Amino acid sequence: MLKGIAFIPIFICFQLSFGQARYPIFGKVLDQNTQEPISGASVIIEGELEEYNTDTDGGFYLEIALSGDYILRIAYRDYEEKRLPIMLEGNELNLGSIYLQRDISVEKQDNLITLTDAELLDDEGTSNSLGLLQSTRDIFLSRAAFDFGQAFFRVRGYDAQQGEVLLNGVLMNKIYDGRPQWNNWGGLNDITRNQQYTNGLEASDYTFGGILGNTNINLRPSGLRPGLRLSTSASNRTYNGRIMATYNSGITNKGLAYMVSSSRRWAKEGFVDGTLYDAYSLSGLLEYKINAKNSLLVTGIIASNRRGRSSAITEEVSGLRSNTYNPYWGLQDGKIRNSRERRISEPLVMLNYFYETDALDISIGALFQKGSQNKSRLGYFNAPNPDPSYYRYLPSFYINSPIGANFISAEEAKITFQESPQLKWQKLYDANSSSSQNGKAAYLLYDDVVSDTQFTVNLNGNLKLSNKINLGFGFMNRYLKSENFAELNDLFGADYHEDIDPFSNTRNNLVDDVQKQEGETFNYSYEYDAKEIKVYTQLTFDLNNWKGFLAGQFIDNQFLRNGIFQNERFPESSKGESTTMEFSNFGIKGGLTHSITGRHWVSLQGALINKAPLLQNVFVNPRESNNIVPDLQKETISTIDINYFLRMPNLTGRLTGFYTRFQNNTDVNYFFVDSGLGSDFVQEVLTDLDKLHMGIELGLEYQLTSTFKLSMVTSIGKYIYASDPNVTINFDTASAEEELINVDGFKELGPAKIKDLKLAQGPQKAFAFGMEYRDPKYWWVGMTANYLANNYANISTITRTSSFYLDPETGQNFPEATEENVNRLLRQKPLDNFYLLNLVGGKSWLKKGKYIGLFFSVNNLFDAKFRTGGYEQSRNGNFGQLQRDNLSGSPSFAPKYWYGYGRTYFLNLAVSF
Repeated sequence: MLKGIAFIPIFICFQLSFGQARYPIFGKVLDQNTQEPISGASVIIEGELEEYNTDTDGGFYLEIALSGDYILRIAYRDYEEKRLPIMLEGNELNLGSIYLQRDISVEKQDNLITLTDAELLDDEGTSNSLGLLQSTRDIFLSRAAFDFGQAFFRVRGYDAQQGEVLLNGVLMNKIYDGRPQWNNWGGLNDITRNQQYTNGLEASDYTFGGILGNTNINLRPSGLRPGLRLSTSASNRTYNGRIMATYNSGITNKGLAYMVSSSRRWAKEGFVDGTLYDAYSLSGLLEYKINAKNSLLVTGIIASNRRGRSSAITEEVSGLRSNTYNPYWGLQDGKIRNSRERRISEPLVMLNYFYETDALDISIGALFQKGSQNKSRLGYFNAPNPDPSYYRYLPSFYINSPIGANFISAEEAKITFQESPQLKWQKLYDANSSSSQNGKAAYLLYDDVVSDTQFTVNLNGNLKLSNKINLGFGFMNRYLKSENFAELNDLFGADYHEDIDPFSNTRNNLVDDVQKQEGETFNYSYEYDAKEIKVYTQLTFDLNNWKGFLAGQFIDNQFLRNGIFQNERFPESSKGESTTMEFSNFGIKGGLTHSITGRHWVSLQGALINKAPLLQNVFVNPRESNNIVPDLQKETISTIDINYFLRMPNLTGRLTGFYTRFQNNTDVNYFFVDSGLGSDFVQEVLTDLDKLHMGIELGLEYQLTSTFKLSMVTSIGKYIYASDPNVTINFDTASAEEELINVDGFKELGPAKIKDLKLAQGPQKAFAFGMEYRDPKYWWVGMTANYLANNYANISTITRTSSFYLDPETGQNFPEATEENVNRLLRQKPLDNFYLLNLVGGKSWLKKGKYIGLFFSVNNLFDAKFRTGGYEQSRNGNFGQLQRDNLSGSPSFAPKYWYGYGRTYFLNLAVSF
């Protein structure tokens, strides 16, 4: 039946493809300054599906069967878009010469890259509006990226895994967490400028896509501007300085083109205290145009990134220090040393083949990528926690003491912390050299290492069946081998580390020497084997006033864990291969667009997609065992959106309403808890987790005069938990009551009462009003006022289960744990509502054939202080402890928050030859 339905629009399209009179529109596109033709410029009638490109002489020729008022849009990278009102009356239309002016605001993309770097500073700071939306000209998405992005706003509340990023049509989202790793090509802004962005569920030429949309980054040198480009930047965000150089040969007479690009970014300390930045990137691309139809491309990219990480902090800590305080660093020999560094280096090599004709386009890609991600951290064994912001070192610990408040000790703790707030590296060396240690390390620095090898083959094609019908198709097969282990980095003068779990006094590996040296693997070691096969097909059709698409995909995923260590706590299930988990899933999406007139149209889109759970949520605790999440289910996404588009000569806009439901999600969390079932480091598994996202988006842009433009953007969303998920916890050391735990170490806690609570997905309300002035003498300035609200911290799920009511001493419910008292303790509070004012501007010059561009931006001009996100701590897992901890109003285990940047700047100077 579905096949029959799919062929109905094909039949209709074929019927309407013939017998209609078609009339030409033609003209030529030139550079306004040099009068040279612009080849490859996009020419499209707004609201229509088909896109045309100018030839080598800058000319274009369209044959259409439309009538009425329309807008013809001409766009080319690094140039200002031109929109021309046209009247189609069934005659040929000669538009003559159309001149495009260089876009002096193009350097905004470099500004966006620095914001993207900021969001990648912490693992929890993963918004979706940065990077992914660089190439769009949609005013709403542009504001989401450049203005809302600094507050970690998420478009429609979606996670970054819901959008796809492709290099030359090859998918780059990670199998492990589904997110793109922008650091793999970070700093190579010049080679990634040519992007094709598809918003939301819209049909794409490269992939079935995610519900957030997809970006294909075209790396072909023939599609980028030839010549030499040099740029330098200064900023006070993640890095302080950057230099970048790129050379593109352009296509030679022999059909060859090559491109090389490199950059260096650095900072001794970014905006957040102690966050060093050290990155370099290098790329080489060689394209061979065999003939007019066939091309080959070889790409090599090396991007190494080292940065100091920062921590979420409680309001108590922020009040004692500042919102830029970071406990992870301290001075060693007068230099900043951060204990939590993240180092990423995952070089890639890619080979692409392109076949292009008027009727058929095919691209084939093969990618090989091998590299590692290292995250360092301090380990301590039978020794005090070295973190200077540890709860026992703060005033609240003494105020909230179960034996009564001690205000004298609290004041002493306050003074000590304020005078000595940073990590004391020398104390770690002193502790390890103590005679009582006998050469054994009390403190050490180690890396959590993920060493990945991935191979991907990919095919994408688009077949033009007629003037009205296009058929897209694609195939992808990729394989991942992921080695995961801990590696000793620094023993701080000790002779060895004893590889024994301090909580249970058990060995982490029964088949190896317990004494470990620097550079050796310890604690855990395992591998992932993951395979993914994806097939998709897509039909697009155009019936003049009605246009639509229908797409389907099939995905097969296989996940396997192979334990290298034999853990004494899980001797039977830790070493060797796990059961292979296989998931086969289907997805379908479609859309229909109706042109009311040539300047007004509406569209309706929907999708039903089944997905395998993410690899990171398949195994309960992969560092220790092969145990798989109980009752693991595939995830289901059902979504629909309706859009109204307005395209007047001076006014453009989009109004969208959307509804998305995520069902049967799985989530695995790790933390230490004092619960009604005991105290231990646990793995918390959530299953049957549903989420609901709904809301509206509005973006309007009005060209008041030829030089002055106004814009207004609104996003109002409601992102909530839509179910009470089932909660299971796994005890590492089985310290809880044995009768409460099954044979695998799991304990069923039942449902967590979280339905209708707000999701921690960034601000759920956002408003912006912008003004922009572009002077005919090639300078411009813009200002945007933004208001963001309804942001929430991530909730603690275990405190919403029945175990929260249990008194661990009696095994019975706390008498005071009434519904009213529990609701008061667990009431979800919003984060800050705040205003941000941003300024941007620039100037360009053309001097003796050299193009010089200067760009500046100042974000958060009034230096507003605001929280971008956070999480409730789960340490107090029972009512009695949480109530006692909150009595003083300054709890020891209060929620921890990330703070947004204050006033920051970005300055970029570029010269193109």
